[in-house]
Amino acid sequence: MQIVKRVWKPFGVLALTATLLAGCGSSATPGNTNQTGGGQARVQLTGAGSTFDYPYFSKAFAEYKNAHPNVEVNYQSIGSGGGIEQFTKKLVDFGATDVPLNKDEYAKAKASGGDVVEIPVALGGVALAYNLPDVTQQLKMTPDVVAKIFLGKIKNWNDPAIQSLNPDVQLPNLPITTVHRSDGSGTNYIVTDYLSTVSPEWKSSIGKGKSVQWPGGLGAKGNEGVAGQIKQTTGAFGYVELAYALETKMSYVALQNKAGKYVAPTLESVTAAASQFPNVSADNFSIVNAPGDGSYPIAGYSWVLLWKDQQDANKAKTLLDVMKYVVTDGQKLATTIQYAPLPQNVQEMAVGLLKQIQAGGQPVMQ
Repeated sequence: MQIVKRVWKPFGVLALTATLLAGCGSSATPGNTNQTGGGQARVQLTGAGSTFDYPYFSKAFAEYKNAHPNVEVNYQSIGSGGGIEQFTKKLVDFGATDVPLNKDEYAKAKASGGDVVEIPVALGGVALAYNLPDVTQQLKMTPDVVAKIFLGKIKNWNDPAIQSLNPDVQLPNLPITTVHRSDGSGTNYIVTDYLSTVSPEWKSSIGKGKSVQWPGGLGAKGNEGVAGQIKQTTGAFGYVELAYALETKMSYVALQNKAGKYVAPTLESVTAAASQFPNVSADNFSIVNAPGDGSYPIAGYSWVLLWKDQQDANKAKTLLDVMKYVVTDGQKLATTIQYAPLPQNVQEMAVGLLKQIQAGGQPVMQ
């Protein structure tokens, strides 16, 4: 058994010990149930995946444990691609990804463990962050400028295309160093989905996906890694989930949206974007480039993966109770760490999906 620990201190919440059961062969079983000294059953659940979700999960799982001391949720923040892989291999009780399974991923998972239920658990914005120590004003950018920066066609910070949008800012004669995710990432998908929507050149030459062939720049693992790389590289430009940008006090762009307004990522602007797509589902999940004056263009939901048919009815009951908390009452915590709470109709949809999960042919939740 390999124990992997990730402790990311800036969030000031209970750090999670991430336990990954690996290298144990076919006998490996995710999570476990033991008896505590007081006679109460102790339940340990394991999950892995999205770094986008990590700050929210840290807070929500810690609060749940405060109310349920016998339940411990160990989550490994390894990126959406890693979470899908670990879930499909049945090494964890749940996976987390910022983009639902595609057709091939679903087929592979189904062959491993049966049907999968995909549940929206978090809603957030992706900030376009930069490191220009002498620039104190918030920069404005258009979709065209952002795409050309990532395509390597705008190479310097004082390029006329950027300067014309920010006439009152003295931009430095400094090369732009783009920073992107090097791992399979749902945040990658959200950003490349946006770029493919607003830039025909990006769509035809790069496309969208959890992993793409970036035209250049520096790669880093996880939202944590990208945030750290931007912070230590003068002239850097990249993308991180809003909670990471705010916690590490990064500068980020006000981006021109579909309505022509310059909008910064905030709880309100992400909520406004989500409101334009009331019928979101695992088959219809993109909310990038939303219409509306107040909508922030790079936003998305994150999803938890659960097996529809659970093997252990008692542990399944605890797992679903945790997830029900995450998608309902736990959403009250979201705004405290810069996530937009799930809209009420999405919370209700998520609970309905949880009720589809069975153990021994019987629904786990009533």
